[in-house]
Amino acid sequence: MASVSWFCYLHTRPTARDFTASAGDKGLLPSITVENHKKTSYSLSSTEEGYAVNRRQIILHTAVATFAVPAIVPNALAVNDVSEDIRDYTDDVNKFKITIPQEWQVGTGEPNGFKSVTAFYPKEASNSNVSVVITGLGPDFTRMESFGKVDEFAETLVSGLDRSWQRPPGVAAKLIDSKSSNGIYYIEYSLQNPGESRKHLYSAIGMASNGWYNRLYTVTGQFVEEETDKYASKIQKAVASFKFI
Repeated sequence: MASVSWFCYLHTRPTARDFTASAGDKGLLPSITVENHKKTSYSLSSTEEGYAVNRRQIILHTAVATFAVPAIVPNALAVNDVSEDIRDYTDDVNKFKITIPQEWQVGTGEPNGFKSVTAFYPKEASNSNVSVVITGLGPDFTRMESFGKVDEFAETLVSGLDRSWQRPPGVAAKLIDSKSSNGIYYIEYSLQNPGESRKHLYSAIGMASNGWYNRLYTVTGQFVEEETDKYASKIQKAVASFKFI
């Protein structure tokens, strides 16, 4: 990826050469799909990983990582009943907890370098889901403010996905809201390919150490507009429930 200064990037539109080729450059990023209700499949994107990356690259990686994850296999471990409608999922290895709908399935992917992924999705075929992607960070990133304030972070993340300025227009990304609470950045935005349904996304992004290095946790829930009534509330609550343990 080309290296561009942080503040310069915030005030200029990205060009094609600023990004590693990925699914996002071709349109709306692929969502999680359920095959036979037993596993999910994904399209891999090419991203830069490891320690020696700048803030802009990691923020863009955060957006792409939500969609660019390995194959998921069902996992019924570490799930505790809470009520008839929801349950807690606790990951004692990666030190996080999240509350999900009782009937949703859980899948985990094989770690890829410094990345691991856990996905939560309905039993029935759907474009709606919640995922937790964990990526290793370099020593320069010690807290979320290392990426800039939440509004800067959100602006960079969403503008890095937007292709509506291209001719012909590509995916349109729109920032809806951003806020920070207890060290976690919360971002709401939408993506829409020309002629296709709008996809709504809610992300909670935080940082924690595993004792050796810091890791970035990207929790993203997504649903298409026509599934708003069915999944919007469940997904918002799941993302908001994420916490470190």
